[in-house]
Amino acid sequence: MTNSVKLDRALGLWSVVLFGLAYMTPMIVFGTFGALATTSQGTTAMAYLIAAGAILLTAISYGVMARVYPVAGSAYTYARKSINPSVGFLVGWAVLLDYFFLPMVIWLIGAAYLSAAFPTIPAWIWIAGFIVLTTTVNVVGIAFANRVNLILMIVQFAILLAFVLLAARYVMATSGPGGLVSAKPFFTAGVPFSASIAGAAIAAYSFLGFDAVSTLTEETKDAKRTMPRAILITALAGGLIFIVSAYVTQLAHPGATFASVDAAATEIAKTVGGDIFVTVFLATLVVAQFTSGLAAQASVGRLLYAMGRDSVLPSGFFGKLDARWHTPLLNIVLVGFVGLLALTMDVTTSTSFINFGAFLAFTAVNASVISLYLRGDGQVKPLGPIIGIIIPTMAAVCDLFLLWNLDSNAKILGLIWLVVGIAYLAYLTRFFQAAPPEMDFAE
Repeated sequence: MTNSVKLDRALGLWSVVLFGLAYMTPMIVFGTFGALATTSQGTTAMAYLIAAGAILLTAISYGVMARVYPVAGSAYTYARKSINPSVGFLVGWAVLLDYFFLPMVIWLIGAAYLSAAFPTIPAWIWIAGFIVLTTTVNVVGIAFANRVNLILMIVQFAILLAFVLLAARYVMATSGPGGLVSAKPFFTAGVPFSASIAGAAIAAYSFLGFDAVSTLTEETKDAKRTMPRAILITALAGGLIFIVSAYVTQLAHPGATFASVDAAATEIAKTVGGDIFVTVFLATLVVAQFTSGLAAQASVGRLLYAMGRDSVLPSGFFGKLDARWHTPLLNIVLVGFVGLLALTMDVTTSTSFINFGAFLAFTAVNASVISLYLRGDGQVKPLGPIIGIIIPTMAAVCDLFLLWNLDSNAKILGLIWLVVGIAYLAYLTRFFQAAPPEMDFAE
């Protein structure tokens, strides 16, 4: 008997955009500021501008593919249907890298700021605390998180705006009103452009989530029209928030020298707003990281369950739900154990590691548009060569260029992950003699 239950199409344009911005976590611009400023040698605004350009080009391709295939699955589905099932599997494997290790990065950033605020407490205690608390809540259920998401977003935007305004006031107090107009966050004498590009490879981490809205396709009203607009608006809004925030923050703290690179924004918050503001800022950032980690761990637990259910991963482990809690307990606990890797990484390497999978997925989406255009697809061919060839080619080149400029350790770890995926695909397909199993995102 066929399951007739379908997802409800209840979301409008701005609901989808809000989801994308919530997933991106606007305050992440401060969470990674120290790592980004250090890598870009004080040109954080330029790093975000470069990243935003690459992301916006890729967002156009995501919009095209969401119109052609208005189903959940995002880059995995696009590559599978447009290029090849095996390529789709490897794209899904690369995306899994993002989802699987994203909670680790979130917990690491939150722990870094708590460690800076309470230096006498070892960092591993904060990391372990995040993991235990988040894992416990996810095993039992996270219904309460959904109820506070909107409130938390409002608080985040309020604190972000307060930070920017206080930083601007500080700049005017120390340098006069003219101090707010400077090219230094974009170009600084003696800083090579390659530093800004390396920074952009890290800055792209802040944009992760603009593509996640495509997973809501089957729950969005008039998805073929709404989803492309939502993807582009989310990427554009995120880019503006990050560039402006980084620009003003960099003016308030020129250069890239911090007491703690991984918790630089706390130092700046204290300078521009004093002890009371830094306390509010830290509390908001930690709560935002906790809620973000909660959602990220829940998402990857559900993804691993779907892969196990469809025999993409071993069903005996990944395809089981706990009899009492009705949650993928084993998957959630596994993600918690993976989070312990945060004890051996810093923010720069971990965010770059996550971006490896993202850039591969972005490249595949652009390649999917080109493939459909060259095949004469009835929905892509009429868009013309600019949308069908030129823009996705430019976007793919940008994505691969940023991937090349990632932290060397991240590239090594990413390549190892990809090799493992190829080996596993060979096993699943009897050395490529059969098609890989397909995930059903509609269930």
